[in-house]
Order: sequence, then C-alpha cells, then structure tokens
Amino acid sequence: MHLKVARSVFTPTATLGKMFIDDDFFAFTLEDVDRNLNGDCSKKVQNQTAIDGGAYTVVLSFSNHFNKVLPEVQNVKCFEGIRIHGGNTDADTEGCILIGAESNMHDRIWDCAGKVAELVEKMKELPAGENISIEIVKE
Repeated sequence: MHLKVARSVFTPTATLGKMFIDDDFFAFTLEDVDRNLNGDCSKKVQNQTAIDGGAYTVVLSFSNHFNKVLPEVQNVKCFEGIRIHGGNTDADTEGCILIGAESNMHDRIWDCAGKVAELVEKMKELPAGENISIEIVKE
C-alpha cells in the first residue's frame, strides 16, 4: 500500500492537503506548519512543526496516547511517535498527520473518526508482510 500526502495550502499556522491511497483520493489532511527543516532539528518549533517531506514506512501499532491501534510513521528525523489520526485544527496535532472527510482548505478538517477507522481497516486487511509507505510532497 502506498500513501501519499500532497501538501497544497501553507498558512502561518497549518499545512493542508490531500491523502491518496494508491493514487486514489482518500482524505483531506491537516498538519502543523511546514518549516522546511531539511533534517535541521534546530528549526523545529516544538508541537508546531510538520515533519519533513519525503518517503517513510508506516506500521500499525498501539498508541498509548490514544489508547488504540493507529498508523505510525517511522524513522522521522527530529520527531518521535508520529501518527496518522483525527483532529480538527493545528491545535490537535503535534507534528502528526490529521485526516478527515471534509476540509475548508484553510485551517480546519472534520468528519475524522470514520476516515481514521477506514484507513486502519484497510491496513489490517493487507497480506502479512506487505509494506506500507507514505510519501509527503508539495503539490
């Protein structure tokens, strides 16, 4: 399974875009500000910075914070515990990728729980050992 986040709206407080699964539109995304870290952790503002664009591996794992299984983006320089989960504004993400069914493409997404549950189910249905990747790009 290949996930892609295409970032297209960059505001002073948030980064918005769209998530695709194997090239098919799946959900709207909201992240913290893209500060173009390029691996320079000194540019990171704690709890207010999006992860660097690029390619990562995604696994399903139990989140103690959310008390449930969620997608985890692995090996993200300058970050730990990056998840794909629900939330409505930049206040709900600490570097994580929020997904939802609706967006105003300015500062908010909504109808998130169903999209998160659907993504988790799609990932659970994959054959054992199938890799899940995510690519984050600017549109």
